[in-house]
Amino acid sequence: MEGDREAKRALLERVARQFGTPAYVYFLGDIRRRATRLRSAFRGLFRLSYAVKSNPNPALLRRMRQVVDLLDVSSAGEIRRALRADWPASCMTFTGPAKTAAELRLAVRAGLGEIVVESFDEACLLESICEQEGKAAPALVRIAPRNVPRGFGVSMSGKPTQFGVDEEELEKTLPAIASLSRLDLHGFHIYSGTQCLKAEAVIENYEIFLHLFRRAAAIAGIGPQRLIFGSGLGIPYHESDAPIDLDTVASRTLAALEPARQEPPLQDAELVLETGRYLVGEAGIYLTRVVRTKQSRGATFALCDGGMNHHLGAAGHLGSVLQRNYRMFKVTPDQGEEKEFTLVGPLCTTIDTIGRSVRLRGLEAGDVVGIECSGAYGLTASPIHFISHPPPREILVDEAGGEIVFEDVSEYSASAETSP
Repeated sequence: MEGDREAKRALLERVARQFGTPAYVYFLGDIRRRATRLRSAFRGLFRLSYAVKSNPNPALLRRMRQVVDLLDVSSAGEIRRALRADWPASCMTFTGPAKTAAELRLAVRAGLGEIVVESFDEACLLESICEQEGKAAPALVRIAPRNVPRGFGVSMSGKPTQFGVDEEELEKTLPAIASLSRLDLHGFHIYSGTQCLKAEAVIENYEIFLHLFRRAAAIAGIGPQRLIFGSGLGIPYHESDAPIDLDTVASRTLAALEPARQEPPLQDAELVLETGRYLVGEAGIYLTRVVRTKQSRGATFALCDGGMNHHLGAAGHLGSVLQRNYRMFKVTPDQGEEKEFTLVGPLCTTIDTIGRSVRLRGLEAGDVVGIECSGAYGLTASPIHFISHPPPREILVDEAGGEIVFEDVSEYSASAETSP
């Protein structure tokens, strides 16, 4: 948890009393500070783009207008969410490997800032739709690098992939895309992977991007207007994780980027850092309350009112190979003897386990547990309809006039599930 731990624990207790559990709690101040930290570290060289997929809560999206410059959207649903949250269409970039004709048509009609094409076939479909609509579409081409640094987090390149144009195919594909008369090729987009905590790997990744952006611009014969760097910056989910050294990443990246910005073909390009998890992940806490404890064959279980149905990642089923506990803590007074617990949710399946061999002090029925790093890929990345338990609340915590303000921004109503 960023900020004063005890002060935040007291605020979370208030949320649990006032709004109940289970609940996701998002601290807006933490998100703002993280964005400011990113801008400062990179000395304003990058504009910030928020990946809506990481947390698409409508109220949060609306607040993000004062935090970031652009949005990365990956479906028609996210486009509509962003428009309803009063984001200008011109501030959106549309990514995704399997965009349908209907989605591309919506993007063209809405006037999105750029549509990221991920293959020549997709570019041709977009060209056809533009002809039918009598419009042109600003486009970026996503590139899939041949190499991803060792030790990177979740890799999306460096292997057969559904994302982007393979680096090996650039000489054939880029001129063909650039020749399409209805597409206005603005530049390029690379997102090789995510959740990396190793500074050296991120730095090397950005150096690969820079090399490919130069090469792609030369092949396409353009001076790029925009280049999007998929940040790849990770957050420390587990007790053994150390936060990434952002200062080292930024200083070494600037040393490579600033000279490149002084010469063609990149001198006029706007640089964008696309991130979601790094902005909002550590700003979110998931709260679940212990319904009862249970002894079974030498193990102590804490049976909670929320689990995998609300937080697939904490249960270890969101792309994890090894199931490791998220950082978690006792929200209610931390008193009594420390014991080892297995934390489980309310579902009728053994995979609904959100904490294994967790050591907590005096945990008993009625206590509330907070799971950290829950601001990204939480509620909407989870099977909330499985077994029809009520959805969790979503609460924004902010400051206004020197006072702490709580706002219930729950996207899914629990009324239908809880009424008799």
